[in-house]
Amino acid sequence: MNITDIKQDQVETQGREFLVFTLADQEYGIDILKVQEIRGYDSQAVTRIANVPSFVKGVTNLRGVIVPIVDLRMKFNMEHVEYNAQTVVVILNVRSRVVGVVVDGVSDVLILQPSQVSAPPQFGSAFSTEYLTGIGTVGDRMLILVDIERLMTSEEMSLVESAVA
Repeated sequence: MNITDIKQDQVETQGREFLVFTLADQEYGIDILKVQEIRGYDSQAVTRIANVPSFVKGVTNLRGVIVPIVDLRMKFNMEHVEYNAQTVVVILNVRSRVVGVVVDGVSDVLILQPSQVSAPPQFGSAFSTEYLTGIGTVGDRMLILVDIERLMTSEEMSLVESAVA
């Protein structure tokens, strides 16, 4: 049995942990292993950059590391809201890169067993589900599980990389 088999066995018996965050009235989950930290949103600490996609709020200096900040509401084509005390930035480590995502709030960490996760729905070409890994259910709650690594390494995010570099 190799290390990959052992990790897969652990996932099947212990489940996977997801950080749960909200956008509008919907709950989303991302793999907790991608999360570095959670910080309050401070617009004063974000510097705008010209010629980046509109969902990129700018960059911030996090202990000497320049971190792009992405507004997930805008990335998911949701209506814009005023940021408040609940608005947070989730700092992620994605493929050796640090990126921040602005979300409405963070509620908790949940462990989902494989039996609690179903495949993402197919909407045809009208709605892209390429960044979704599935739908998680815990009691009456439904979580949209986001493949944050795929989302943050998409082609349009490479525009952010070139602007920051």
